[in-house]
Amino acid sequence: MGCAHGKCCLPRGGQGRAAGGGLPGGRGGATLGRAAVPGADLVLEYATLTVDGLYPDSPGRESQDAHLVATRFAGDPDLHLFAVFDGHGASGTACAAFARDALPRLLLASPSSSLAADPAAAFRDAMAGVNAEMHAAAGVDDSMSGTTAVAALVAGAALHVANVGDSRAVAGVWREGRVACEDLSWDQTPFRADERARVRACGARVMSVEQVEGARDPDAEGWLADEGDPPRVWARDGLYPGTAFTRSLGDLAAEGVGVIADPEVKSVQISPSHLFFVVASDGVFEFLSSQEVVDMVAMHPDPRDACSAIAAESYKLWLEHENRTDDITIIIVHIRNAQNSGPAGSEKANCSSTGAPIALHAVQSGLPVFVPSEANHLNGIAATPSSSSPTERRLSCVAPSPTHPLLEEGKASEASRSMQVEWHSKEGGNELEQPLQLQRPLSC
Repeated sequence: MGCAHGKCCLPRGGQGRAAGGGLPGGRGGATLGRAAVPGADLVLEYATLTVDGLYPDSPGRESQDAHLVATRFAGDPDLHLFAVFDGHGASGTACAAFARDALPRLLLASPSSSLAADPAAAFRDAMAGVNAEMHAAAGVDDSMSGTTAVAALVAGAALHVANVGDSRAVAGVWREGRVACEDLSWDQTPFRADERARVRACGARVMSVEQVEGARDPDAEGWLADEGDPPRVWARDGLYPGTAFTRSLGDLAAEGVGVIADPEVKSVQISPSHLFFVVASDGVFEFLSSQEVVDMVAMHPDPRDACSAIAAESYKLWLEHENRTDDITIIIVHIRNAQNSGPAGSEKANCSSTGAPIALHAVQSGLPVFVPSEANHLNGIAATPSSSSPTERRLSCVAPSPTHPLLEEGKASEASRSMQVEWHSKEGGNELEQPLQLQRPLSC
């Protein structure tokens, strides 16, 4: 979730609907695919599902989520890319689609390193490139819109995950007779002390809407994730951008207060204990913990059924807490030993973290491989399997782009006024939906 622009969208007709048809529950529009990783003697069986959000007050809006599955990435049988993009703002749909199309191309064109030699550097270069291209794109207005991005690259026996924003990747790992969650990314929000310190060093104020409106001490911290409005990033002299995340692609107006496109990257070696991983938008994780998601995946033999069960539970929890739902996008990837009909590590006792049995099953041959059309042209480009690299967690503050609208002389106050009209508030969530009315001027 994310920002003060109200990033989520309504499905057509105002009902939550899977992108491929059908309501949450059953398999809906979930797609199934299978890809070999011959260099590691593994097989990936994966499913994807997107369910449009329900917004009764805004019928007919497009989904702002996008996702990408590119097997045999760049023509390499050991490279497989899975990514989710969660757009926000008036142009969130366009921003998410732009990032989905640009990221694979720029991963293979990293100027400072090759994807094979240094995947962490390649991800940093690629996401910086996506951000710069989005700013310059004639058909995408990212001045007050953007997208999160979480991407997982299987490179032989290694898994590299890059993240900007609050979408998430998590693995299910066999530990001490149970399937435990292993975080593959970290949500980048003002709840994190290190991210608060970083954006404040860039000139930002960090406050909830209640604090901005004067209903709460503006210097108080101690925000609770499940109570009231979350802490947000604000300019020192204006009522923007109001983002509940600290990193993203796009969001040009937020760059000057430290909302950056620099990803955190985690690399792990895939071991026999790694059973599966999940890449999903925060529409899944708003009310479900990482461990709860892992437990649900472990209970379903078919990843399509797991996708649908998680989407249905997420949808239900949204409606129990609010009168709407977020867009929900999920990719589940089972990691299987090519010489074994079950998942890697399936020789262990089959129990989830709750002690319930894990549903293991044989992989059917001839499953389709889903590669979105926008990535097909990449299959002819040569690449080699990537090596493992340490986790990258860099703190950085970047200056706004030269084309930053607030740098133009005389435009700052006008932009601030226009943003006050655009940004909306919603108690208890990351998007602002009601007009933000301030009781007094803001000062630092």
